[in-house]
Amino acid sequence: MTATQPTLALNLLQRDEIAANRHLFVFESATSEALPPFTAGAHIALQVPNGALRKYALCGDPADGTHYSILVRREDAGSGGTASLIDQAKAGTTFAAVPPVNDFELPRNAQSLILIAGGVGIAPIMAMVRQLAAEPEKSFKLYYLTRSRETTAFRDELAAPAFKGKVVIHHDGGNPDKYFDFWPVLETRKDRAHIYCCGPREMMEAVRDMSGHWPHTAVHFMSFVDATAAKADDQPFTVKLAKSGTVVDVPVGTTILEALRASGHDAPSSCESGTCGTCRTKLIEGEADHRDLVLTDDERASNIMICVSRAKISDDKPPQLVIDR
Repeated sequence: MTATQPTLALNLLQRDEIAANRHLFVFESATSEALPPFTAGAHIALQVPNGALRKYALCGDPADGTHYSILVRREDAGSGGTASLIDQAKAGTTFAAVPPVNDFELPRNAQSLILIAGGVGIAPIMAMVRQLAAEPEKSFKLYYLTRSRETTAFRDELAAPAFKGKVVIHHDGGNPDKYFDFWPVLETRKDRAHIYCCGPREMMEAVRDMSGHWPHTAVHFMSFVDATAAKADDQPFTVKLAKSGTVVDVPVGTTILEALRASGHDAPSSCESGTCGTCRTKLIEGEADHRDLVLTDDERASNIMICVSRAKISDDKPPQLVIDR
């Protein structure tokens, strides 16, 4: 998405706080041209009031061709982009946006779907629920984890009779002893079943760990959490491009993908959160600090997701990765 520029003009039609610190923004086309269609799981990149480009999952009904809806939560520890949207956006304001992209699309052949959402991760999952409601030949079960009833967006809609028996809402109050146990849900895989999961990183990692016996092509994640954020023990390292011998420095706070682009090397990407697999690159030498949710344990020895992962630094190994580029 880094090289993509906004080409859509969206008008903010309305905004509402539909749960505690859960803000729903509804947009329409600001021109005479119709909005590009989208499928459940898609996101747009919106240029927010402070000028930043931020990704937001579309949570509305894909069958509604006239509106885009997003769900936003204020992150006090964030960079201020979403906060500027919440604080400054008013109905009637025009925004620039990148058209919908879908790295989290439902497979056509799936007959049974386990949908797992945590917090505002309900956004893309809600679009799936709405799309699947019009496809009675497919079965689904939604597991929606929140801290409390007050922070549960779309709770009234999900309580409708049409979703009876298809939705489980779990409140943990932030108490680890009350976290939802996914094992009974994921222990047995049904034929042609798929898992779709979006929410806090810890929840997605728990789902990944408990679905390790599922085919990796049947387990899907979406994240807008900044998996590229520096950790306290991160250190700089270098990446050597095997085909040219070029060595690229990767400082703390910079991803391999960003460092390559800054050095004039193009590299494909999409989600840039380690969940879609677009930037998968063959790892020839070195040990990676894997931070993605895509690669299996077997794949990690010879592959790396350059949008989030780094070199594993140790005293007995040089801080360099060699990749097939």
